[in-house]
Parts: sequence; C-alpha cells; structure tokens
Amino acid sequence: MDAVWEWFAWLNEAYGIKLTIFYDDYDRRRFFNGLWHTVALSGICIVLSLLIGVVGAWLQGSHLTWTRRLVQGYIQCFRNTPPLVQLYFFYFGVSALLPTVETDWGGQAPLLDSFQWAVVSLSFFAGAFNVEIFRAGMEAVPRATVEAAEALGYTRLQIYRHVVLPLALRFCWPALTSNMVNLLKTTTLAYAIAVPELLYVSNQIWSDEFNVPEMMNVLLVVYLLLVGVLVWAMHRWERAMRVPGFGH
Repeated sequence: MDAVWEWFAWLNEAYGIKLTIFYDDYDRRRFFNGLWHTVALSGICIVLSLLIGVVGAWLQGSHLTWTRRLVQGYIQCFRNTPPLVQLYFFYFGVSALLPTVETDWGGQAPLLDSFQWAVVSLSFFAGAFNVEIFRAGMEAVPRATVEAAEALGYTRLQIYRHVVLPLALRFCWPALTSNMVNLLKTTTLAYAIAVPELLYVSNQIWSDEFNVPEMMNVLLVVYLLLVGVLVWAMHRWERAMRVPGFGH
C-alpha cells in the first residue's frame, strides 16, 4: 500500500496533480473520516425514512380524521419546502427550544449535535416522500387480496403487515430506489451545519492544499461509486423479493 501512496506523491511532483488525500496522512484521515460520516448519515437516514414511510402510509388509512390530517400536513410541509430550510429550522430553531447539557469542560452544549440534527431533518424530508410512495404501492394491491385476508379474520394491522405491505413493496421499489438515491445526494446539505461529511472535509482540504480541481473530481467519482453501490444493492434486494407473475 505504501507504494500506491508514493505513486500519488510522484504524480504530484511530475505532473502537479495534487491528490494529498492519498499520500498525506493527515489529509487521508480527514477524507476517509468524511467518507465514513457520509455513509453513516446516509445509512441511518435511509432506514429511518423507510420506517417513517411505512408508519405514515399505515396512518393514512386510519379511521380517525385528525390522524389522516396530521399525516397529510406532515407530507405537504416536508415535500413543499426546501430541505436546506428544514435543516436550518431544526438546527437553529428547534435546537434553541431544547434544554442544553453540561460538557466535560464545564460549558453548555446543545442536546443534539449537528450530525444528529442532520439525521432528524433528512429522515423527515425523505420520509415524507416515502409515505406517498408506499401509499401508491398499497393502492396497487388488488382489492380482492385484501378482502380474502379479511375473510380469514385478519385484523387491519395484520392485513397491512402480512399482506398489503409485502405486496406494495414490489410495486413501489423503483420509486423507493430513486428516493434513496436522492437522499444520499441530499446529505451534502449537512455541510451547511458543519457536519464533517465528504463535502465539508473536502472543502477544508482544498482550502489548505489549493487543489480544488483534484478534490472536485475526487468528489464526483466517490459519489458516483456510492450511488452505484446503493442502486446495485436496491436492485439485488428487488430481485430477491420478486414474485413470478406478480407486478411484472
């Protein structure tokens, strides 16, 4: 591996291509720490947004009018406002209303840090789209299938868990994949509240090393790889869930 790092150092000396993230230990640690934060932020938000989508779609079918209205209000709010505004709202607005915690050095710190607020904000943002995606998938499930489950004595929750949701997933998976890809790309907005993700640390590196073109190209390649891996994983999962003759 040392030979690889030395080759990048030679590339800089010979051609002026300054990829310090490969041959400078400090920049390499910063960059891969940012990559880890991006992967962690994306993974957590994907899981939480899917849970929000599943629960929200279930609540949309509630017999209680106010429950349906609350879910619809949440959807309209988060789908029709910019995600950066939502991020600022949580980080600067909601955070200011919460109690602070005492730090080890005797000061006061917010209850949630910037990474945690990014998780909250981006999960709610993507979750609003997932609710509608799951709802559309549920509507595609044949009514006769639901009636058959009712005839067998299933409760509404049992029908949703064991019949409607598994079938709805097979209809809405392409839309879910698109939303998850969009969520991964949207994590770059966490830069605005100093979450040390890829864009944030890359900005620090090119400010120190004056290698903006190199870091911009690295960012492009890394995000292409991350999106490619996510799409590949989602497609593998979709194929594993496929039922021959159903929804295809």
